[in-house]
Amino acid sequence: MLWVKAFHIVFVICWFSGIFYLPRLFVYHAMSEDQISKDRFVIMERKLFWGITTPSAVLTIALGSWLLTANAIYFMYQPWMHAKLGLVALIVVFHTYCWWYMKQLREETSMRGHVFFRVFNELPVFVLIAIVVLVVVKPVFT
Repeated sequence: MLWVKAFHIVFVICWFSGIFYLPRLFVYHAMSEDQISKDRFVIMERKLFWGITTPSAVLTIALGSWLLTANAIYFMYQPWMHAKLGLVALIVVFHTYCWWYMKQLREETSMRGHVFFRVFNELPVFVLIAIVVLVVVKPVFT
């Protein structure tokens, strides 16, 4: 199980690397005015999303599910685990929004500007902090 946990952590890091960088690409994409730059960002976003971020998300969730089911009796009675799983669901929603915004930027139908994407870019940081605190501290909810 330690190998599964180790690779789960590796893929969490890879997933969040993509989750942090993709919206930053959206900022630059939204600021682009020439077609060559826009086309370049479309390629970079697609490769990051489909080549790194999404496979890492799938492997993170698969390995996390493996760890969860291997010790389900313990984990499912821990309130911190329920909170963590809720935050993971939020990141999955965020990931889906990244796909949606990436598609809109590619098709040049996005109504969002670079300021929106700057704020959007910061949101997963708070979720990651909360997840790490929950997993490491394992707070007791009363």
